[in-house]
Amino acid sequence: MNMRLAAIVFFFALFRGICAQEGFVSIQSCSASNFTDPGTNLTWTSDDHLFHSVGRCESFSVSSRTSSHTKTRFFDKADSNSFCYYLPVLQGQEYLVRATFLHGPIPEPLTATSFKFSIGATSISQIDSSLEYFEVEGVFISATNDHTNFCLLSETGNAYISTLELRPLNEAIYLKGNKSNALKLVTRVDLGNKNLDFRFPKDLADRIWPVDLGERGFFKGKILESPDISLHGSNISIPLEVLQTGITDDDELVIYHKDLLTDHNDFLIILYFLELDANVQIGQRVFDIYLNGDKKYASFDILENENSSNYRVISSRVKSNDFLNISLVKVLNEAKYGPICNAYEIYQVLQRSTETIQRDVNAAIKLKDELIEENPKLEIFRNWHGDPCTPYFWNGLACEEINCSFVITKLDLSSSYLRGPLPSAIGDMTELKELSIQCNPQLNCKIPPSLSSRKNFTVISGPCDSPSPMKRNIGVIGSVAGGSVGVTFALGIFFSCFYKRPRRTLKSSYPGSKSQGFTDHSIHYPIKNPDVKTFTLEYIKKATSCYQTLIGEGGFGIVYRGTLPYGQEVAVKVRSATSVQGTREFDNEVNLLSKLQHDNLVPLLGYCYENDQQILVYPFMSNGSLQERLYGEASKRKVLDWPTRLSIALGAARGLLYLHTYPGRCIIHRDVKSSNILLDQSMCGKVADFGFSKYAPQEGDSGVSLEVRGTAGYLDPEYYCTQQLSTKSDVFSYGVVLLEIVTGREPLNIHRPRNEWSLVEWAKPFIREQRIDEMVDPNIKGSYHAEAMWRVVEAALACIEPFSAYRPNMIDIVRELEDALIIENNASEYMRSIESFGGSNRFQYSIDRKIPGLALTPSEPSSGFCQIIPAPQPR
Repeated sequence: MNMRLAAIVFFFALFRGICAQEGFVSIQSCSASNFTDPGTNLTWTSDDHLFHSVGRCESFSVSSRTSSHTKTRFFDKADSNSFCYYLPVLQGQEYLVRATFLHGPIPEPLTATSFKFSIGATSISQIDSSLEYFEVEGVFISATNDHTNFCLLSETGNAYISTLELRPLNEAIYLKGNKSNALKLVTRVDLGNKNLDFRFPKDLADRIWPVDLGERGFFKGKILESPDISLHGSNISIPLEVLQTGITDDDELVIYHKDLLTDHNDFLIILYFLELDANVQIGQRVFDIYLNGDKKYASFDILENENSSNYRVISSRVKSNDFLNISLVKVLNEAKYGPICNAYEIYQVLQRSTETIQRDVNAAIKLKDELIEENPKLEIFRNWHGDPCTPYFWNGLACEEINCSFVITKLDLSSSYLRGPLPSAIGDMTELKELSIQCNPQLNCKIPPSLSSRKNFTVISGPCDSPSPMKRNIGVIGSVAGGSVGVTFALGIFFSCFYKRPRRTLKSSYPGSKSQGFTDHSIHYPIKNPDVKTFTLEYIKKATSCYQTLIGEGGFGIVYRGTLPYGQEVAVKVRSATSVQGTREFDNEVNLLSKLQHDNLVPLLGYCYENDQQILVYPFMSNGSLQERLYGEASKRKVLDWPTRLSIALGAARGLLYLHTYPGRCIIHRDVKSSNILLDQSMCGKVADFGFSKYAPQEGDSGVSLEVRGTAGYLDPEYYCTQQLSTKSDVFSYGVVLLEIVTGREPLNIHRPRNEWSLVEWAKPFIREQRIDEMVDPNIKGSYHAEAMWRVVEAALACIEPFSAYRPNMIDIVRELEDALIIENNASEYMRSIESFGGSNRFQYSIDRKIPGLALTPSEPSSGFCQIIPAPQPR
């Protein structure tokens, strides 16, 4: 059994064993078997299945009050600089991770060894073997990957580990959704508790609240206890037992920590408060909260809150070098009782390190498995652990940082004594520029087609005394050219079959796409729209009856309804003095829409620029915007059935496709959202508002980094991070619109529960767990065909991938929605025929479905530039 298969078996057994602990992972190094801790009822899993041939095991006695584990696995630095546990995680989930390190006394004359413990590429703590027991605890959010490495990075001597615990957190007090930071626990204190340690099952997140022995800081105050106190009007996340003790003082309560011995000066302080005196009323215990002398909260009153609860928790960041002073000071003349505190936590705030994009991580792991499968006696590849690019490159790899992630650019397998075929996983490394496989006489060096046809790609192959790399490249190119006729013929058959088959999925349609845009010859591209006219200010006033009927207001200004002399109803946008958009956006919209003409774009009829007035005139869209119909004001809201929603989605997608495939310079909208999709009298969806639109950058352009524009809830995270513009930014925003259409929810709503603020993050678990019926708008439940709905949901999931390389192009989305609409319409026709014979009108089916969107092969990564290539003939 190879290492990969062993890992799969290990995690299958692990998750079966921990299901009772709601997703907990508890690993005991070197345990002879899985076991249950009688004190906590936690199920622990051995790592022998994962490290059956790596490391040595030893046992030590332990004096820790919170751990009874005694075994330690040691890793030999001579084998590798890093050893990692590769654990599955849920994207976007916040986790607590805890690791313990046991080591016996170091005999003379040996010196202590040191190594780092990291979450992914982010170092959390330095471990020194001079300490016989050491515990590390951190908090992080799984950002974009579906697995996380927990690594031991050797510096001097051998690394070791005793236990590793992973716990999902469902809190709003730690990282608050910030994936760019991680936290390292400095201390957690249950103030006033002198009896028992508390952890799971008392604490559902298995945070450990140890007995307060006063070892972690200096407290000026006296102990309060109230074992019979209960909570009023609030749900708590920590054990009630922790809150039933605390400390107080008549005037000033001081908690002081010094000699923090940390290499970062950014801290998060979390304070927990429960009123322990039932006699205290609102306004009788009021105090100011100071952190290192800075007042963070003024006139704080535990009882004065929205829930009428006697419990509150607050958190605040503070900068400090080696000490922390938490002072709670009674507000004189306003308070009868002195300040109180029941528990607190202190964390270091760390910046997450850049990691390798998940696509290349998967490819590297697959490459390792394929190499070991064919070359089981070679040990070199068994030492590839953790992130392929950071903090150390795997032997033979070279990486570059692109768009806030590392990608693999070079692979050197030369002189590795390989046998068997060249691993297919190499073709999955889409940013690979150079492959060296020389000096491997028993290796079948046939280059996969996905590599041989790649531009700017170099292969160095042949025996050790072969010609120079340039000549070898020529040889490879010659071989490819010699087979070009066969390849062309095969591709012709492939595309012929591909475009004739009735079912296309995003999984198969877009990974082969080489650009962000192409010319679709079925679309009419005018050189200039002759219908765009220049209107006088007097003409506009007459058309609007002196701006009598106001119909809306946007970022540009106020919108009025009017009628042209020949009877056409129009919407007139008048830029206001306080508009966030200016002359640049006005000129941009006029210049672009003077050239654009498509049934799914709101056309510009004319404009006025007179007496400093900037006015745009459009056809009146009688059914308002998609946003208004889905969840707008009650007077404008209208229940849209599923076929109508599908038709609107397809119309908007076709409009964006027209922009993205505009000849010569494709156009990026930059503000795709449901309020910018307008509906005419036939409920046809039309894309509107081109004030922020831009021609896509091309190679050779200067200053391709553009000012980020967009709307919260729709903004592409990669565009926000890199400021590099591409059509894939529109694709992300459009994916959010698809989710709005399916769910009837707004993209961002902070008035909902915390885990529902973001529509994207709320919807993802339902899709991955195949529970989409639970997220569908209640107004359309029971009235859609499941296959059509799944196609739309899969398209949305692919669109909102964090990395643009994983997103489809608009042509793929259009085709998917076309198929979905055909399926829906056919189903509707079929059900109507059944109804005419007295049959049922229900046609919502249950499909056991694997979700392609979770296992997509990425397309060519977006470079931020727009290339135009010929398109296949339209259907």
